[in-house]
Amino acid sequence: MRTRIGTRLILGAGLVTAAVIGLMTASIVRTHTAQLISERTRSADQLSETIKSSTHFDMLENRRDNLHRQIRAIGELQKEGIRKVRLFNKEGQIMFSSDKAEIGTTLDIRGEACYACHAEGRPLEKLDIQARARIFPAGDGTRMLGIINPIPNEASCSTAACHAHNPSKRILGVLDVNISMVEADAEIARSRAMMMALAVMAFLASSLILWWLNRQLVLKPVTALLEGTRRVAGGDLTTTIPVLAHDELGDLATAFNKMTHRLADIQLQLTQADKLASVGRLAAGIAHEINNPLTGVLSYASLLKKRFESDVSASEDLEVIIRETLRCRGIIRGLLDFARPTPPSRKPTDLNEVVRNSVAVVMKQLQLNHVSLALDLAEDLPTAYADANQVQQVMVNLLLNAADALGTEGGEIHLSSHAHEDRVELIVEDNGQGIPVENLPHLFEPFFSTKGTRGTGLGLAVSWGIIESHGGTIDVQSEPGHGARFIVSIPLKPPAAIAQSSSPNHST
Repeated sequence: MRTRIGTRLILGAGLVTAAVIGLMTASIVRTHTAQLISERTRSADQLSETIKSSTHFDMLENRRDNLHRQIRAIGELQKEGIRKVRLFNKEGQIMFSSDKAEIGTTLDIRGEACYACHAEGRPLEKLDIQARARIFPAGDGTRMLGIINPIPNEASCSTAACHAHNPSKRILGVLDVNISMVEADAEIARSRAMMMALAVMAFLASSLILWWLNRQLVLKPVTALLEGTRRVAGGDLTTTIPVLAHDELGDLATAFNKMTHRLADIQLQLTQADKLASVGRLAAGIAHEINNPLTGVLSYASLLKKRFESDVSASEDLEVIIRETLRCRGIIRGLLDFARPTPPSRKPTDLNEVVRNSVAVVMKQLQLNHVSLALDLAEDLPTAYADANQVQQVMVNLLLNAADALGTEGGEIHLSSHAHEDRVELIVEDNGQGIPVENLPHLFEPFFSTKGTRGTGLGLAVSWGIIESHGGTIDVQSEPGHGARFIVSIPLKPPAAIAQSSSPNHST
């Protein structure tokens, strides 16, 4: 049977909480019970001392009638909880008692009144108050507390004229007072019930708090992670999980979001690569089939133009044929370059120098279009392993695209280079109208162009392929009305060296 982790946590924590609360409750009840019994015992001992003091002179003068009367009167104080008072000698014979039936009888040495002394094996006068007290059941089903108090043989007892005792005797008798435990037991029961109720309430409150904490701190983040994982498994790589807390689960949610973002980028790259491969195979076949007829058309059109130089109208028509044929041949050449890209010939390259060469190529065209160019090249730019010609092709294409985006009214292009720990960034930024949001996902697709008949739609696709073959990336940032920003990132080391340095088995 499948059990949720939150349920397991609540059950485990609940059991531990119940055990702790149960142990605490039992300890408190036991301590409280011991305190009540101890207080009751001290009260009984004080009562016993009071009775012994009040009957002292009657016993000293052997006034038996007064002793009987006092003991019976004390035994009748039921409201004070006194159930029985009796006085017996050292041999266990009851001499006086509030219960007339017991007078003259002898106690069993194993009885509850005698057991305390004999079980301890010590003289009675040496026993402390707890050893002289005992709790035993009464005949009516209740409990009673009995405490024995020794009557010592004082000097006045051994010299009394009426009934002198032998001075060698240390104990003359024992006063036994029995007190009802009904009130004490009722209070103990009330305390036990109250503690049990508090324990149950504490358990329920702690369980409710644990449930709420589990729901907020564990269940919600785990549920969000589970739902996000299912959506990603279903192909939705745009899934993000809200980071609900700054803890391990929050770190997991952050890592999950980074993972899905990276997966989306990889999927986009794979889709783009697949499109490029498919279009490349198609382009290669078409280019070979069309290139030869186009060469023939261009050759014959050029011959006809020379033949009809005197015919202005025919010459103009032939000029259109030649121009469009050259344009078609340029498209075919681009298709061939796209279908069969030349592997980069990497070597240590100063990318700032590549940028300057690129600017030199397009500077004339930029000036004709009233475009100003601002260079901001890092002086400490490290040397990168790259193919200078291919990177120059990319930069020329980006500069021309930026000039086209500015239009006939002109504008400004900002070209900069920046060094990072493991890469170099070349940034081309213009202040034109920007790129519409709906066009951003298609910029690097083959044959996608916003220039109409002025472009083939292969420039950015070829540039993307070149930079990818270097192990780098091309990113674009643009907002409508605020220009566009292309960021070319090229690793300082070739891809093979990067892979080798990141391998766990690589040693330096």
